Amino acid sequence: MNPSVKIFSGTGSQHLATKIAQRFGAPLGKVNIQKFSDGEFQPIFLESIRGDYVFLIQSTYAPTDNLMELLLMIDAAKRASAYKIVAVLPYYGYARQDRKDKPRVAIGSKLIATLLEAAGADRVITMDLHAPQIQAFFDVPVDHLDSSAIFIPYIEQMKLKNLCFAAPDVGSTNRVREIASYFNTEMVICDKHRKRANEIASMVVIGDVVGKDIVLIDDICDTGGTLAKAAGLLIEKGAVSVRALCTHAILSGKARENIENSALEELVVCDTIPLRFETPKIKVLSVADLFAIAIRNAYENKSITSLFIHSQLRNRERQ
Repeated sequence: MNPSVKIFSGTGSQHLATKIAQRFGAPLGKVNIQKFSDGEFQPIFLESIRGDYVFLIQSTYAPTDNLMELLLMIDAAKRASAYKIVAVLPYYGYARQDRKDKPRVAIGSKLIATLLEAAGADRVITMDLHAPQIQAFFDVPVDHLDSSAIFIPYIEQMKLKNLCFAAPDVGSTNRVREIASYFNTEMVICDKHRKRANEIASMVVIGDVVGKDIVLIDDICDTGGTLAKAAGLLIEKGAVSVRALCTHAILSGKARENIENSALEELVVCDTIPLRFETPKIKVLSVADLFAIAIRNAYENKSITSLFIHSQLRNRERQ
């Protein structure tokens, strides 16, 4: 007999997990997070998962309780004799700590990978890691989904006349270049220099944006400061319009103020993290269908290559 699929969610991703389970065609499993007066908590599965293929959905954004909750759920599933345990992290927290960029600092993304494996995860499914090489920190399979599968149809339906893509920093160049290649259009780079985290000292535009409808692409919108500064600079340089597409809407600090007061026409984000606030400038696209397909293909041992932009580019070249 094939193992059954059971999908569970931590408290931080309930809304998205419910949609993923609906798209997959299975009810969301029952789990209780028992909380104690000292702040400690204990996940308890309220149904048998012995011999089952268990998918645990939880984005590990702040607070770190979300990460600890996921680790405890993995451990509980392992001790309940689950057949396979797949950690589904729509947003992988601590991904920006991917290297030693200064002396005496931790590599947080590697530590998280180690913790997930030590807890008992057999596979990880995530989306738009801040640095793709984080996949190498794991010794279990990682399915790294790409938000371009969601953003490309949205860009196509906008039908912008003079489309041009922009990377808000040098680190986003490869991601933006792939999408620009898909549309066979130009891209520019907003090169920034930081004094410290979340504070930009200077920024310059590399490339011509006069008369262009600019689409900024990035993986994370934290305070929105980079996007706001880039949008203003692009308009100053002659762009007709500027909008931004970012996968993970962290939206911390002065994000609302930065976005609402910026030259951005809209900020399009995914629902990998629950939206902290609403504003007319922000539109949310769901990743539920994409994760439901990835979960089904993982369960059925099928490829997920068709979900990636490079596969779509190859198919276009063959036609």
